[in-house]
Amino acid sequence: MAFTWRYENAAGAEVEPVVPVEGEHAAFSTQGDAETWIGENWPELLAAEVEQVTLLEDGAVVYGPMSLQESPPA
Repeated sequence: MAFTWRYENAAGAEVEPVVPVEGEHAAFSTQGDAETWIGENWPELLAAEVEQVTLLEDGAVVYGPMSLQESPPA
């Protein structure tokens, strides 16, 4: 099993970050590792013009798309 992230623009089209983000093409052995990585790196991805991500397991969608935009305060 390999978990990877697909990076997308706001319209849902797949994109590459405009600047490299360390580990952006990493394959993770567990879903938790992939989620930890996105939790630590989402600001850099957002700054690199990635608007949303989808988690894949061996190429199949686990969930997403998930916005990288911060939620407004309640």
